[in-house]
Amino acid sequence: MNPTPPPTPDTVRRLVRALLSDDTDPGPGPDVRPVREQGGRFTWWVGRRHVLRLAPDREASQRQRRELRLRDLVRPFVGGAVPMSVARGDWAGGLSYTLDTLVPGLSGERQSVSALGEADLADLLTGLREVPVRQAETLGVPRAAPRSLETLRAAAVRAAERLPADEFDPAGFDQLAPPAAVQLGAQTGPPVLVHHGLLAEHLVVSPDGRVRGVLDWSGAVIGDPAEDIAGLALAVGAPAAVRAATLAGYGARPCLRGLWLARCDSVVRLADSLRGGHGPGGLPLLEAGLRRAWESILLERVTDLRDTPDGAP
Repeated sequence: MNPTPPPTPDTVRRLVRALLSDDTDPGPGPDVRPVREQGGRFTWWVGRRHVLRLAPDREASQRQRRELRLRDLVRPFVGGAVPMSVARGDWAGGLSYTLDTLVPGLSGERQSVSALGEADLADLLTGLREVPVRQAETLGVPRAAPRSLETLRAAAVRAAERLPADEFDPAGFDQLAPPAAVQLGAQTGPPVLVHHGLLAEHLVVSPDGRVRGVLDWSGAVIGDPAEDIAGLALAVGAPAAVRAATLAGYGARPCLRGLWLARCDSVVRLADSLRGGHGPGGLPLLEAGLRRAWESILLERVTDLRDTPDGAP
């Protein structure tokens, strides 16, 4: 089967006009332009109020349809953080689209999160924990087994040896001795819905630092809530992530587990990117994530894991 050609501006314009234009309006309809000039052009700005996402293949269509159903399930629990789809359907044979309202604000890569924004993130983590897991499973959201922090730490230590000395000091892993990695194993509490992609580029932040939207729910799983704490450590920094998780009711153990998942991930991803010879475009984001995740927090200096009960929150 031949792949469907990428959408052209005319294809997008005709679809948008059918969705948004009034029958009595003879004009050309809203302006459309690709979100990224390079690549497949499957995501488009539509005027100033909407964004159009076109699935490039049937597998992506399946994920997108699941994401739309999941967003409808999640919205009552997390409020306005979830984008709203104003139209959905197929743009080509079996290939789906969604026309979403544009959440006003800036990417979390460009705008810092304020104290009120941390409270917004706490509300998000609280809401995710309240989403009925069985209902999410009926929508096709998969379960994900918790990762081994021992295994990840070992991989990160090896990866750190490949990084330049001025990029990262491997001595940082002395703070997480192997026995501590064992103690920060997966929690015994029930699994929860996990966004699994709380990176800075998926946070929409207003000029006053409030978190107004969370994008890309396609990777959501049912699993370890420490993964979302880890994502926030990479996105907004370790101290802010831990404060948000603490406000959401999580204790020291899941916070520290999330922190070290993020720290190990940041080292592995940066080392893999440098070794793979990828272009420099993604390196600043990986380097920024590493800096944020390795910010010092008081919790890791005062917490004795031996006295910390299992379970989350």
